[in-house]
Amino acid sequence: MKKIEAIIRPEVFAAVREGLAKVGIDGLSITEIAGVGRQEGRTALFRGNSYSMAFTPKLKLEMVVDNAKVQNIVDVLLKEASTGKVGDGKIFIYPVEEAIRIRTKEVGSVAVD
Repeated sequence: MKKIEAIIRPEVFAAVREGLAKVGIDGLSITEIAGVGRQEGRTALFRGNSYSMAFTPKLKLEMVVDNAKVQNIVDVLLKEASTGKVGDGKIFIYPVEEAIRIRTKEVGSVAVD
């Protein structure tokens, strides 16, 4: 099993979610985050005054999946989350030793399906 974390732009989430559903992924966690990288901050307007925002809002998607599903998920993320601009995000893939569904006590990849 693998844990996939993806940091994406909020505006591409609908397309990413639809793409993941098409490859059979319907379980994921989403966290609203903010960060700074090469994109650096941005300038915004509030009541006619401009101000600098040091952090850019992003979404962090997390899912634990069977190894066989990883490439399909990565393909969806690369296709649907890319705008071609700095700040499109990152994908991280980690090994997962074990998963246990608390309700049924199921263990392994069956616990994440």
